[in-house]
Amino acid sequence: MTTARTTILLDADLLERVGRFATRGRTTKTAVITAALEAFLAEHEAAPDLAFLAVGQSAHGRLSLDGRRIARREAGRRPSGGR
Repeated sequence: MTTARTTILLDADLLERVGRFATRGRTTKTAVITAALEAFLAEHEAAPDLAFLAVGQSAHGRLSLDGRRIARREAGRRPSGGR
């Protein structure tokens, strides 16, 4: 992984808290800020596109409902209306 230097502006109190947290955890402020940004982005980024989605027909009607439920879950959406 290539790293790049950047500058961020933080409230002095927040920077002090980050420093204390890093010291207690025997790590660096860079590592704490990186972990915080990774967690934030993981929570707020859009769900990734599905790598593969097959369309087919089954004699077992429930299979298509299960497939839709699984596809919604993988796409990060909640099932609609109990279907």
